[in-house]
Amino acid sequence: MDQLISQIAMLFPGFEKWFSAGFVVFCRLLGFIRFSPVFNRKEINTITKLALCIILAIMLTPLLHPAMPPKNVSPMIFWLLNFAVGAIMGYLAQLILLAIEAGGDMINTQMGLSSAMVMDPSTNSQTSILSRMITMLGICIFIEIGGLYWLFNAFVRSFTIFPIYAVQIPLEQIVNMDYLIKTTSNVLYVGLQIASPVLIATLGQDIILGVISKTAPQVNVFQLSFLFKPVLGAAIMIWILPMLINVISDFFLSFSAIY
Repeated sequence: MDQLISQIAMLFPGFEKWFSAGFVVFCRLLGFIRFSPVFNRKEINTITKLALCIILAIMLTPLLHPAMPPKNVSPMIFWLLNFAVGAIMGYLAQLILLAIEAGGDMINTQMGLSSAMVMDPSTNSQTSILSRMITMLGICIFIEIGGLYWLFNAFVRSFTIFPIYAVQIPLEQIVNMDYLIKTTSNVLYVGLQIASPVLIATLGQDIILGVISKTAPQVNVFQLSFLFKPVLGAAIMIWILPMLINVISDFFLSFSAIY
């Protein structure tokens, strides 16, 4: 392979410089696409992801004005480090959508639909129906408010923080600990914020059924709860859906500055 590249470099001066830089950018794109929201879903097949990485690498490489790669460092180090940087960026962005998924899981559990699980092909695991529905709603809102533009803008700016031929990852610049703590804590906070109307309504229903079970022990309250919780939860979800869209949009917009 090295001999082939050398022969092509003799025929086309500058080929080695552009090919090396383009492949490093391609590796960073692979890590980024693999873990970033929207692109990491398995509904987008692997061929499409690879084609997107190749096209973006061809478009971005001339903008970086790359120099010749260092001769005393193995190219494998550059490939692995850039893949790791892209994966870190994609995973940090994915944490924002995990908060929306957590809210759907809370609602699903409180409505008594934990047994109604479906196979999620994007994660190869069982997931709840409402969690999948709210996650898809969050992805649509993320795309509609310009989330994909934020992602690519952050990716392009990453080359100023970590150049393509750098050998040390500046974690203190890429991973801000205050932001990481805020994002991970928001998984529970925003999940409770999304699920709070259903949680409060079902809690009130449990109190009412508890009172009925004490005043009329002959009533089978346990079976009634299986009937009322899904119906009440679905009615509350339909009622709060416009407000839920605003909450998710405000949550995404609050993180737009980090991109």
